[in-house]
Parts: sequence; C-alpha cells; structure tokens
Amino acid sequence: MTMYSKLRIFTGNANKELAQKVAKHAGIPLSRAEVFKFSNDNSFVKIIDNVRGADVFIIQPTCMPVNDNLMELLIMIDALHRASAARITAVIPYFAYARSDKKDQPRVPITAKLVANLLTTAGANRIIAFDLHAEQIQGFFDIPVDHLSMLPIFLNYFKPLNLKNIVVASPDTGGTQRARWLAKGLNASIAIGDKRRQGNLGSIELLNVVGEVKGKTAIIIDDIIDSARSAINMAKALTKEGATKIYCACTHPVLSGDAVERIDQSQIAECVVTDSIPLGDKKNRSAKLKQLSIGSLLAQAILRVHKEESISVLFKT
Repeated sequence: MTMYSKLRIFTGNANKELAQKVAKHAGIPLSRAEVFKFSNDNSFVKIIDNVRGADVFIIQPTCMPVNDNLMELLIMIDALHRASAARITAVIPYFAYARSDKKDQPRVPITAKLVANLLTTAGANRIIAFDLHAEQIQGFFDIPVDHLSMLPIFLNYFKPLNLKNIVVASPDTGGTQRARWLAKGLNASIAIGDKRRQGNLGSIELLNVVGEVKGKTAIIIDDIIDSARSAINMAKALTKEGATKIYCACTHPVLSGDAVERIDQSQIAECVVTDSIPLGDKKNRSAKLKQLSIGSLLAQAILRVHKEESISVLFKT
C-alpha cells in the first residue's frame, strides 16, 4: 500500500489537452487551480481543491512561451507546498533549456542545472521527465527523477506498418542509443549521421552517414525537432545514399519558425511526433505531420509512482 492516501493531478496552461488525457487514462478528474496573469504581466496561482496530505502531480511542459510556462510551474509548486501537499511531483513532458547542459564555450551558463535548482528550491519532491535531450540532466537534480521514453510509442506505431528492409537513422552520435533501441524492436539496422553546427545559430552541416542505407526504408529518430534542419539534412543525405522512403520520428515538436513548411517540402514522407508540446495550428499546415499521444504512458507512470511501483517495466522490449 502507498503511504499517500490521495492522488491529485493538476495542470497549468502549457498543455491542458494532454493533462486531460492523462487524467482520463488515470481514471481521476483533474484537480482545480486558477492559473492566470494579471494585467501587469505577473502570474498568479490559486489552488482550489484541498491537497493537504495528498500526492500531487503537476503536468506542465516548459514549451513556448518557455519562461511563462516555467514560472507558472514554479509558482504552482510553491502554492501546493504551502497548502501542505505531502509530495509534489513536477511532470515535465518537455524540459526547456535542456540543450544548455554543459559549458561548451567560454563564459556561458549551464541553464539546465539552474532550472533544476529552481524546481527543487520551489519545493518539488520528484520529477517525471520525458525524453530529456541529455540523460545526464537527471544528475542535475538532488531529488529523484523518473526519465520516460517515447520509444515504446514509436515502436507501437511503426511495427504494425510492416515496413520492409528498415534502417533506423540518428542525425548524430548522441542519439545512437535511441536508434539502437528502436532498431532492436523493429529488427532493423542502424545508421548514424556525422553533423557539425556552425556557431549557436549557424547552419548544420552533415558530413557523412555511417551505415548501409541503399534500398532501405529509413526512420530518422530524434528527441527534438526544432528548426527541422537536422532531420531534413539527414533525409537529404539518406536519399543521396539510396534510401527509398524516409520517415521521421521526433518526440518534442518545437517546430520553430518555418520548420513545418521545411518538412512539407522535404524528402520526409511522414513526420511522427508526440503531444508533449501542443501543435496548435501547426497540425493543419502540413499533411506530413502525424501526432501520437503520450497520455496513456504518462498516466501509467503517474499511477506506478503513486503506488511506489517500478516504471522500468514500461520500457522493456
């Protein structure tokens, strides 16, 4: 039996639709909170339901507007802490600033560590993150972190398609482990891209593709699709090397700027993403975009954490 008698799920304004799906799959209604901005641009939170002694989960990706959604999350944690919640878990499907995870240049911050400190200081007792850009970010926290993966969702999507002669391709060496996991589930080979970025906002140059792709159906796998340049350059390289059809699977659809239009004009036949970030009107701007839900997986993870059960069983192939 769990030591927590009451389970509560809250959400800010970042992704209410996902939170509603999670609550539905978990079999409990969303708890009530007022979360809004005053006319002076200050965020305000008021917890409506009683949370004294409760095991509370806040579903709030820190997607655009990043700083507003992050501040909402911090204030909600503080409000719940002061309302005597027994345990507060921040469920962050998309963790902003994750790419600022190291000092790779002189005089730059490690913002991912700063955000981890802010969440802990605000009063979070636990973090549930979804497909962090770098797994070592878990070590930035001094509280437990459950790191979920989109891979079972993508595997369940691609397996029934019965694609033949598959190669799973990572745009860079950092995604090799991700590519290997999906390739194992699909009984496929892997290919790795060797890319180089010119400066912080510079162009991305793909130098080489390591692996046999000629005559194969390629699935590009990555954690974030932002400007979409990495995925599109990889698709071009795979086509040049002889791949016959190209899919793309990315967890977090940031899709900044004209990324959707780039995808629509690329060699990518279908771009599969999750609802860790709401697509809004971007969903209708390209027929190539396919969105899968992480709601069921997050609900299972929340229920298992609440019952003090293992969540690693959710990711066994």
